[in-house]
Amino acid sequence: MERGRLDEHRRRIDRLDDQIVELLGTRFAVVREVAALKGREGIPARLPDRIEEVCARNAARGSRLGLDPEFVRGLYAAIIDEACRLEDTMMGSDKKTATDA
Repeated sequence: MERGRLDEHRRRIDRLDDQIVELLGTRFAVVREVAALKGREGIPARLPDRIEEVCARNAARGSRLGLDPEFVRGLYAAIIDEACRLEDTMMGSDKKTATDA
């Protein structure tokens, strides 16, 4: 592959990465809204049924788009872990004792 064509593909990938990060920023803005609602309603950050639903739905969608469903599950596990960590922090339930560390 000639250098110019490789650079063209790299620029396309960079633009896609910019969109992915922007979408993650938007997703986490909604997570902050959810954390405020959950805090008011006394709902825990981690809801196992919802977590499985999100992972399964996106793994299936990824599979239809030619992605490895286990890759998509892992990706969403990381996104959801961070979302729950943020919710815990915002809801004040992230206080750890020395034995938790």
